[in-house]
Amino acid sequence: MGFFELFMQSLPRLVQGIWITLQATLISLLVGTVLGIIFGLFSVSKVGFLRGLNRVYVDIIRGTPLIVQAFFIYFGIPNLTGIRFESFTAGTITLTLNAGAYIAEIVRGGIQAVNVGQMEAARSLGMPRRMAMRKVILPQAVRTMIPALINQFIITLKDSSILSVIGMPELTQKGKLIIANNFRSAEIWMIVGAMYFIVIMVLTQVSKVIERNLEYGKS
Repeated sequence: MGFFELFMQSLPRLVQGIWITLQATLISLLVGTVLGIIFGLFSVSKVGFLRGLNRVYVDIIRGTPLIVQAFFIYFGIPNLTGIRFESFTAGTITLTLNAGAYIAEIVRGGIQAVNVGQMEAARSLGMPRRMAMRKVILPQAVRTMIPALINQFIITLKDSSILSVIGMPELTQKGKLIIANNFRSAEIWMIVGAMYFIVIMVLTQVSKVIERNLEYGKS
């Protein structure tokens, strides 16, 4: 079987895999962004308990490998609670928690990058701290955070390949199953790599366009 025939034969399963990869990544990033914003705000809160809660969450996630987190959610939690997740659900939860911790740090950095005088000026005008954060600080912080957020989106997409270890039927897992049938590892991994490359390059170009628009807006 030639390369073209192999490509056409494998393409439907690989397309299914990339679709599952994109689904898991999109869900994880949407929920992870909300989670990251919440914990990012916790990190700059005046309440010590909230800052400590953020620190524990971020340190645990950033201090452990993604594969260990996936194993704990897929194998460990069922062993402790009897609640078992499907591989897609477990993988999506893993990506969500992982992305949320890194996005929380991006949010914290974006907020702290805003000149402290902005908050003082808003408070001097009689704004409560929450309103000042929402109407003055966060709009300025978002401009700083967007390039790092897009980079995190790309990282999360690539990290999804690790979840093949729990049997999540994403692109890498589909490639492994195809190779198990035809033993054409070089060609299949080349195709899988090309599919990741195309998607990531599209995201990279989108990020560059957004960064250029942000720089234009600053000028």
